[in-house]
Amino acid sequence: MKKILLPIIAILLLSFSLSSSKLTDQERVKGALELTKTQAHMLESLNGLSEEQLNFKSSPESWSIAECVEHLAISENAFDQMLQESLKTPADPSKRADVKMTDKELMAMIRNRDTKIKTSEPFEPSGKFGSYEESLKTFQSKRVEHIVYMETTEDDLRNHYAQLPFGTVDAFQILMFMSGHTERHVKQMEEVKADNNFPKE
Repeated sequence: MKKILLPIIAILLLSFSLSSSKLTDQERVKGALELTKTQAHMLESLNGLSEEQLNFKSSPESWSIAECVEHLAISENAFDQMLQESLKTPADPSKRADVKMTDKELMAMIRNRDTKIKTSEPFEPSGKFGSYEESLKTFQSKRVEHIVYMETTEDDLRNHYAQLPFGTVDAFQILMFMSGHTERHVKQMEEVKADNNFPKE
């Protein structure tokens, strides 16, 4: 009897381990909604803008709205690469303690524009995609991929990790940070639009 029970217990434990490594329904909904919401906010902010408005700069050093969109397209691809790299290593629950920030704290930090941070050169707008339209298309394509991934993935996103300048995040937080980063730059676009010299049309 003991010989029969041991394999059954082992199978049950393995099944529990596998199921507990998946995202919860709440996390999956939260993640997909967050990614969708910031994408929609960005598109709403861009809606109806003329070429002159898209390329207006508040100062020679500031970014135009079109340059913000290019930066977001570059960043969306970079965050995707970070995610893929994090998933290449085995899931490791023992490293959970290295993740110091909650999802809520992470999102609040990246959305806050009180502290301005100069981006590194690879993320600077430089006409990489050839036009505003191509920048937006690149962003949109990758964002749709990320939303579908969040809705369908079986990856253990809470036990794969990456390093950001402020510390360790898990793979789920990479996607949340990416979404918050979008919101941060939509706020920047709104600041450009609020400039007294912003073209009327």
